[in-house]
Parts: sequence; structure tokens; C-alpha cells
Amino acid sequence: VQLQASGGGLVQAGGSLRLSCAASGRTFSTYDMGWFRQAPGKEREFVARIYWSGGSTFYADSVKGRFTISRDNAKNTVYLQMNSLKPEDTAVYYCAAKAVAVPRYDYWGQGTQVTVSS
Repeated sequence: VQLQASGGGLVQAGGSLRLSCAASGRTFSTYDMGWFRQAPGKEREFVARIYWSGGSTFYADSVKGRFTISRDNAKNTVYLQMNSLKPEDTAVYYCAAKAVAVPRYDYWGQGTQVTVSS
């Protein structure tokens, strides 16, 4: 699976962005998908996850209620809708894929920069 993230940019605090992650390959619908982020000087952290069927999602506490992960298996794309953005959301955002029942994410996109100004 190859992943291509897009949709990042510069936004003011309180604003919104929607990230997209397009996947190649016919087996996209069999992978769990996740979003992660890495701020300057910090380790990469988990943001959100969606199961292969789209029926279950999970969020980091820091984004719960503000971010929504979704997927369109017909378009081989996963999305991250980010609302009420805060300066501390500034980071490079990565999408990732893992096979069902496998604990680690094996496939990563190249990252897209999100910058939130105060």
C-alpha cells in the first residue's frame, strides 16, 4: 500500500482543515487506517484510527470532540476533519495503514504540514 497525504496548510486558531490520504492498491478496504502527528522536537504521536470497515473509530484525548476520522473505501481515501484548531495542533501529520489484527502500522505516507497560528 502506498499512501499520499494532502490538505495541510496554515490556518488561524479556531479554524478548520481537512486532510486526505489517498491509497494505492486494491486491498485498501482491508486495512485499518490511522493518523499520527509529529511536532518539532517531539516524538510522533497517535491522533486517530478507523477500522477497515469504518465502523469503529478511536481518538487521542487531545483531539477528541474536535477531529473526525472517516474513510471512503470506494475512493481508497481516508480523511481527517480538524475543527477548532489550536496552536498546539501544529505538526506534520502522517497517515498510516496496517493489516487487520496486526499491531503495528507498516505503511506510512510522506506527511503534510499543518500550522496553526495564534
